[in-house]
Amino acid sequence: MSTIDTTSSRTLMNTANNIHLTRLLQFTDSTCPIGAFTFSCGLESAVANGIVHNSDTLKEYVRANAVQAAYCDAIAAIHAHRAAAEDNYGMILQADKELLMVKMNDESRSMLRKMGRKFAELFNSITPTPVSMQLIDSIRNNDTPGCYPTVQGVCFASIGINEHELFISHQYGVINMVLSAALRCVKVSHIDTQKILFELMEEATLLYDDVSSHRLDEMHCFCPELDLMASIHEKGNMRMFMS
Repeated sequence: MSTIDTTSSRTLMNTANNIHLTRLLQFTDSTCPIGAFTFSCGLESAVANGIVHNSDTLKEYVRANAVQAAYCDAIAAIHAHRAAAEDNYGMILQADKELLMVKMNDESRSMLRKMGRKFAELFNSITPTPVSMQLIDSIRNNDTPGCYPTVQGVCFASIGINEHELFISHQYGVINMVLSAALRCVKVSHIDTQKILFELMEEATLLYDDVSSHRLDEMHCFCPELDLMASIHEKGNMRMFMS
């Protein structure tokens, strides 16, 4: 192969990698219009009850949400991703339905469904694929709940984003969603939240190896404090956020 041919091949490869990266960044960006800014994952109640009141307590609260999501939502996302890659639509539906069933509070179930439908509609408006179109039809026909993590897994698989990148994207989304809410209800600065994001994302990368080996029936979301905050929020008077 000539030098020109080698250079051309490298350019094409770099271009493909850059496009891949831009897709990942676009669908992970906090400005992605799927309604994440309307949810706080119980943070609003945690602040009202004095549990979260500064950057240190906020960091611990966000960490709890990230770990809970890793061992529940992310497992469903990974299995949906694998099912989409193997053209196993039945497994996609199973992962989607099982995820919804393990969620204990109504606000969490509502959040997953609303964000999932929005993401599916957005994705199909931008770059529809056969499996993503089949999934949005199932959601609209109420054949499947359309939980955000499983929708994300299916859509990412259909455009070549691998499951490790999916996991990191999902963790980033959970952490950033709570931190964005914190800027509106906790006495912290943008620097505080960015520092927390930086540190917790380092921890998130270490979770993948363990989480990726879990079966669907090993999903668990046992974190009583978070469920209590969700319950308090559901029945409370403070409603800046939907959760």
